[in-house]
Amino acid sequence: MTRGIAVLCALMLGSAQAQMFELSRERMLAYTPENPYPRFADGRPKVPDEILKAVEKLAVDRVVDVLREAGYPHQFAGGFRVLHPGQKLVGRAFTAQYLPLRPDVEKILVEESERRGENPRTNNKVIDRLDRGDVAVIDLMSPIPGNNFGGDNLHAALYGATGTGAVVEGTIRDLEGIYELPSQVYFRDAHPAAVGGVSVIGINVPVRIGPAMVMPGDVVLGDRTGVVFIPPQMVRKVLEASRP
Repeated sequence: MTRGIAVLCALMLGSAQAQMFELSRERMLAYTPENPYPRFADGRPKVPDEILKAVEKLAVDRVVDVLREAGYPHQFAGGFRVLHPGQKLVGRAFTAQYLPLRPDVEKILVEESERRGENPRTNNKVIDRLDRGDVAVIDLMSPIPGNNFGGDNLHAALYGATGTGAVVEGTIRDLEGIYELPSQVYFRDAHPAAVGGVSVIGINVPVRIGPAMVMPGDVVLGDRTGVVFIPPQMVRKVLEASRP
């Protein structure tokens, strides 16, 4: 799966009313037809909290085996730095796709945000949309300076909104401050540079994290091994296969 394919999908499928490229409710339903659970207003699958609590007891290794056997070999990403080793991360994926900043496009994105009375700042566009139990799954392309998903203030706000944490294909900053938070964060590197040179181009679109393809509403499970993204329709199978 090539970098940027999520944006192409969103270009073809997003709602013309969306602030940035985003799967409309209709297209979200079309691309997650096997979801057996309720949905958010935007169509994103909403796996119930009690199911998430059951998933939290599982090990990533076993889940990856079950998914691979069922025909889902590209759901695991490893090699992360982990904020709190030994602490699990569980929640529903809320995805965001970043691309290198292009001034003409960024100008339009900022203007649209301001017209809607929304915060036009890059990372706040994600934080302001999160629900309880969400995990921010952020495709920032690579861990270079500026490809940054926030410092301690942003992650405090993220934890306050979700009670979970984030998976970041990129960098974070203010690691000393973030370490004091109870949230769990998987990230590629830490760097003092603030976010710069990137735009949030897609919200709740398919994204790539390492070799994994992540859909909005996937169940995120992270442990010491890495992170696995479980399609909603596979959650029951994973739980049943993991029973003693």
